[in-house]
Order: sequence, then structure tokens, then C-alpha cells
Amino acid sequence: MNKNMLLKLHRWITLIFALPLAVVVITGLVLSVEPMIATGPGPVAVTADGLAAVLARHDPGNQARTLFIRAYAGNVSLGGAHRGAMTHVDLATNSRIDDPGALAGLFSTSRRLHEALILDQRWLVTASTAAMLVLIGLGFAMGWPRIRNNLSGWHKGTAWLFLPLVVLSPLTGLLMALGVTFAGAPAVATSAPMLPMVEAVRIVAADHDLSTVSWIRPRGDALLARLDDDGEMRVFTVTRDGLVATPRNWPRLIHEGNWGGALSVLINVVTSLALIVLMGSGLWLWARRRMRPRMARTLRTAQS
Repeated sequence: MNKNMLLKLHRWITLIFALPLAVVVITGLVLSVEPMIATGPGPVAVTADGLAAVLARHDPGNQARTLFIRAYAGNVSLGGAHRGAMTHVDLATNSRIDDPGALAGLFSTSRRLHEALILDQRWLVTASTAAMLVLIGLGFAMGWPRIRNNLSGWHKGTAWLFLPLVVLSPLTGLLMALGVTFAGAPAVATSAPMLPMVEAVRIVAADHDLSTVSWIRPRGDALLARLDDDGEMRVFTVTRDGLVATPRNWPRLIHEGNWGGALSVLINVVTSLALIVLMGSGLWLWARRRMRPRMARTLRTAQS
């Protein structure tokens, strides 16, 4: 297949998947900064006693099965405490609030769009991610370009300069969609009764600052906690004897930028910006190429 055919195929695949790819890439930029913000300090200290007070008031029957902690927003959310709805609580006043805040809403909406678009179109996200890898492969197959100081040159230069990053992002996303983790069997398998949430909170607090915890929730018959462990977001099994680290899910760690603190966040931000530049410049190059004959005809008509 010659270079012209590869270029045409590259353009048509871009056009077909332009809209879902744009949504995935832009929401990916928003989510790139979430790890740094989510584990940062908040307006209220998150303590075991404070969360125990929240659970005592808003979950007196010990029905809560999930706990989302947003230290940056100063609130938490309980799942299962009240049937059919999440219970959002302000940590400063221990009172129920309508929603967890604008920033939390932005992250939540961005994640839903990033993973499933609208109306749970996960298959389209997976197909678009695979299409992005095909686009990268076609660009690579066209060979080393002649870099010039114009829009086309910037498009090609960005692609080659950030090639490892723009490959790794959709590749790890596709592996996540396919359920590939490169992890072994869970470190702990237990048939013991699920711990009450208040007890789980105290067990986690014994080893870690609760402001670094994203969530505590069940998976199967185990209760898990996700938290910042020296710059790496790790998942631990919560047992009566303490926390036990689960095997690392490397595709997720790399894709979400959760493996190296500020460095991995910066890499993800740069990757997202590079993908936005590639998509924007590629679509503009196509539009300009389509408009050029029309502009030429308009000019000839005006001169005649």
C-alpha cells in the first residue's frame, strides 16, 4: 500500500471516529489532573473519629457498603445507607448536602463520558480506542516525515516527538477495556463476614492518612480500599488484621497516571495535550484541504 493510500485511510478513520475520540481525549485531559487534586489537602481534616461521627448520624443501621472520600472538597458519600441513592455529607458540619460539589461533578461526568460516552456506549469507546491505535500505526507506516514550520509540520512533529506516549495511552486504555491486568490472583480470599464500614475506616486509618483514601467498597466477598501509597494509587484488601496489598493493575496505573505522583500526572497531561493537538490539527488540515477548491472557485467567479 503506497503512501497516498495510507494517508487517505488515515484521514477517513479520523473522520469516522472524530466525535467519540474528541470526547475521550478532552475528558482524558480533565481526568489527568484528578489524581493530584484528589489526594491533596482539603478544607477539613479527614479523621477516623470524624468519619465515625458521619456514619453514626447518617448510617445508624450500619447499612453503608461504599464510602467515597473527597478531602479536596471536604465531603464524603455513602452508598447503601439509604436505598436507591448516595448520601452526600459535608465533613465540617456533618450535615447532608445535595451533591458533592462542582469539581467532584466535573470529574464524575468526565469519567462517565471517558469510559462510556452517552447512553453507556462502551463498545464505541473501545472501538475508538482501537481506531486511535490504527491511526498511529498508519502514521508510523508512512515513514519519517519532512518537518516544516507549518500546520502539517507541527502535526507530524508532535506525532513523532510524543510517539511513545500517544501509543501507551490508547494501548493501556484498550487493555483495560478488555480486562487485561497483568496481575495474578488476589492476595487475599476470604469468606469472613464483611466488616462494618466504621470498623474498616479505623483499620485503614491505623496505617494511612484518610485524606489520601479515594474509596472503601466491596468487590466480591472482599472489602477494598483505594489510597495514595507514597505517590502510587494502590488497592488494599481490608481485613481485621490490617491492610493487604492487592496485585498491581499496571494498565490502569499507567493509563490513569497513578503510578508516580506528580511525575505521572504531568506525563498524562502532556499526553492528553499532544493528542488534542494531533486531533485538532488533523481535522483542520482536512477541512482546509476540502475548502481550498471551493475558495478557488469563489475567487475565479469574483474575478470574472
